[in-house]
Amino acid sequence: MELPTKYNPKEIEDKWYSFWEKGGFFHRVPDTEKKPYSIVIPPPNVTGVLHMGHALNTILQDILIRWRRMQGYNTVWLPGTDHAGIATQNVVERELLKKGLNREQIGREKFIEKVWDWKSEYGSEILKQLRKLGSSCDWERERFTMDDGLSKAVREAFVVLYEKGLIYKGKYIINWCPRCLTALSDDEVEHEDHEGHLWYIRYPFRDSPHLFFTIATTRPETMLGDVAVAVNPNDERYKEMIGEILTLPVVGREIPIIADESVDPEFGTGAVKITPAHDQNDFEIGQRHKLESILIMNEDGTMSGDVPDYKGMDRFECREALVEELKEEKHIIKVEPHSHPVGHCYRCRTVTEPYLSDQWFIKMKPLAKAAIEAHDKGLVTFYPERWTKVYLSWLENVRDWCISRQIWWGHRIPAWHCKGCGETHIRSEKVEKCSKCGNSELVQDEDVLDTWFSSALWPFSTMGWPDKTEELQYYYPTSTLVTDRGIIYFWVARMVMMGLELNGEVPFRDVYIHGTILDDLGRKMSKSLGNGIDPLLMIDQYGADAIRISIIMLTVEGQDIKLHENRFEMGRNFINKVWNAARFVMMNLTDNDSLGVKIEEDDYEFEDVWILNCLSRVTVTCTSALEKYRFNEAIKSLYEFIWNDFCDWYLEIVKPRLYDSADEKRRIVALKTLTHVLDNILRFLHPFAPFFTEEIWHSVKSLVENNRLIAPETMVNESLMVSPWPDSNLSINVQGSASSLDGVKIHDVTETMQFLQSLVRATRNIRRSMNLPLKQPLEIIFSVHDQETKERLDTHHAFLSQMANLKEIDIGINRKKPDSAASEVVDTVQIFVPLKGLINLETERQKQLDQIKKLESHLAIVRKKLLNKNFIKNAPVHIVAAEKEKELELRGQIEKVKDILDDLQKNISN
Repeated sequence: MELPTKYNPKEIEDKWYSFWEKGGFFHRVPDTEKKPYSIVIPPPNVTGVLHMGHALNTILQDILIRWRRMQGYNTVWLPGTDHAGIATQNVVERELLKKGLNREQIGREKFIEKVWDWKSEYGSEILKQLRKLGSSCDWERERFTMDDGLSKAVREAFVVLYEKGLIYKGKYIINWCPRCLTALSDDEVEHEDHEGHLWYIRYPFRDSPHLFFTIATTRPETMLGDVAVAVNPNDERYKEMIGEILTLPVVGREIPIIADESVDPEFGTGAVKITPAHDQNDFEIGQRHKLESILIMNEDGTMSGDVPDYKGMDRFECREALVEELKEEKHIIKVEPHSHPVGHCYRCRTVTEPYLSDQWFIKMKPLAKAAIEAHDKGLVTFYPERWTKVYLSWLENVRDWCISRQIWWGHRIPAWHCKGCGETHIRSEKVEKCSKCGNSELVQDEDVLDTWFSSALWPFSTMGWPDKTEELQYYYPTSTLVTDRGIIYFWVARMVMMGLELNGEVPFRDVYIHGTILDDLGRKMSKSLGNGIDPLLMIDQYGADAIRISIIMLTVEGQDIKLHENRFEMGRNFINKVWNAARFVMMNLTDNDSLGVKIEEDDYEFEDVWILNCLSRVTVTCTSALEKYRFNEAIKSLYEFIWNDFCDWYLEIVKPRLYDSADEKRRIVALKTLTHVLDNILRFLHPFAPFFTEEIWHSVKSLVENNRLIAPETMVNESLMVSPWPDSNLSINVQGSASSLDGVKIHDVTETMQFLQSLVRATRNIRRSMNLPLKQPLEIIFSVHDQETKERLDTHHAFLSQMANLKEIDIGINRKKPDSAASEVVDTVQIFVPLKGLINLETERQKQLDQIKKLESHLAIVRKKLLNKNFIKNAPVHIVAAEKEKELELRGQIEKVKDILDDLQKNISN
């Protein structure tokens, strides 16, 4: 296989994904001889399409699975989708609406059929899209939260929790969406600050109608359901009034003044109206004081109740009309602006309504206690650690979870109600006959379970629970959960609770919380802003590997990512660098490289030992970073090793050896080292960029597979995917046996190389500052302080000559700086480059003066910005920080040019 001149992802990505999938490389079965490593994918909604958040989440999981697979673990990455109750039902209802129909017209059974039809056609689209990213999921294990096995698990879980007394049904205040016509859990309500009003309303005393008692409220329409007014018993203003009776304006209902310690004397007038059917706090006060609950709204948010003028009116229209009536009757004494949080449905953004309703609940306190204890025992660890506080805070303050939903698409609650005696039977299978009265007329509960109920069972239901399957016993608990911070409450905590309660173990050991992808201005990506980036379009433009590498290079441990399309060029450029390096190595490989050559350990030269040591170090760094879920550190360590150490230094250093036909052994040792390092690079990069690494690996393998001397011993597998992860031991195969290189020698080589690189860089700095062409060979003088340093430089005379492009090198002790010379200092070594005949000193001086003017002009613009108080006050923090950084950089550049000018002036004077 020959690598083309340019890397074209479109030519290889589908080819290799098909190779992996058809070859069964993603699939594993339990094997007690190997240690398991398992991940369950956070199941995307069947309504979903791939966005950058999915891409980030998927890339991180795939890196972990591919890495652990290469480490020899028995890996399973289990994929699947979530039925997404409300979201999916909304999609299908919109489709019906286009035909002039609604779900009530076609009935429940027919509607469910329509949803299944939609799911069959579109529900797996997002999983197909995940393949384009290179996801190495075990597709043979794909699950759906409403498939037969998971539906069985959901019913069984409900029954077990009910029998343990953890599920109950009751009339309580819940969050209600008038648009979706269903209850919502607390975590499904998103609060936004609204600029509203605080209305001060006078309620007349029943026995003294000319006297009034004033309350303050943000929701005047709910006063139609008032059954009391409450004050704090310690509020001296109202102590004498407790027990008095008021008349509710407009309605005429008589309501008492009661005392309750939950009332805040500082809010409004210190007196609050009590509407138990439409406010959580009021409901609890009503329970304590045995007050009646009066529903004044219908499920769709229109008004019901006893006031004919408002019946059927939308709740917000009612608010406006009622306020006008109260003003006309002189009951409103003042209105104040008031900002307060208002709940919205997480799906349709409708303002939710606290609503008294008959619902099913789970008692969360006992489950939360077990989850907290599991954390305290170190059974679940969060990365980054700061998310532990968020997780524990929610567990410590959790309220009972409303799990019933008034929709049709979802897991129907396994409760059967007897029409004869009203008895309720909770069973995992259909109940045919009432055990109490013998009646065979039973009807199943109309409600379905919250989507998050089935999601909470995902880590073990997907492996066959409640049956004790081989997969469940081997792969559970799973190893790592990778997810977004937004579902720590919705999903992570609930999975831990359900895993402990139903399966006796936590569902995963590690939880990695990644950041959110924002646009380049720091805003969330959304359809309304039109600032989203389509991963599929980016894959088409740059290739999946470039997307993967770029995303990970931008992903600093758990922090949000500001992303612009042009950032993907970073990954593409890196891939091109590796591609070209691989082509260079392959161009120098021939079929007869090993003929008659015997390599000993001492045949490895200075630069060979150095690059092997660099390889060993990056192995430790990269592996350690991945162990700690520091993906960014891992890829950056590889990037720096590959781009700097391997491509910019080692490849350049060994070129003369590769082109030297007179010394075959030196050439072969260089090729063996090159191939060994390249093989390790491909294995390192494979989890991050699987497609192009597989392509190069197979190409190299086809060239060296018959050459036992050159071929890396790891190139024996069918795919790079199942090749071993690099070992940090500094060794290379010498004549068939791995031989470690001497530790003292390695230290000396590393230290010497760093020193030599500093000298080369300093020489290059002189070239840049004096505008000397890179291709122009220079004369150079190295002035050293001692014989040891001189001998050190003498030994590497050829290295310095080659890497700094020097035609003549003079190394001496305490040499004087010649006239008309540029200079640099590295440690105790002074570097002099004679400039006579190379440049016109006066012309160069003028160039540097022009450069100073340009830099000072730029500095003036930056300084003007930073002295502008409005800029400092109003500009985003990162913009201000960037300008300050720019100021420091410009000042540093100006100082360097001034130093050059000083040198030039001295040389001109001489």
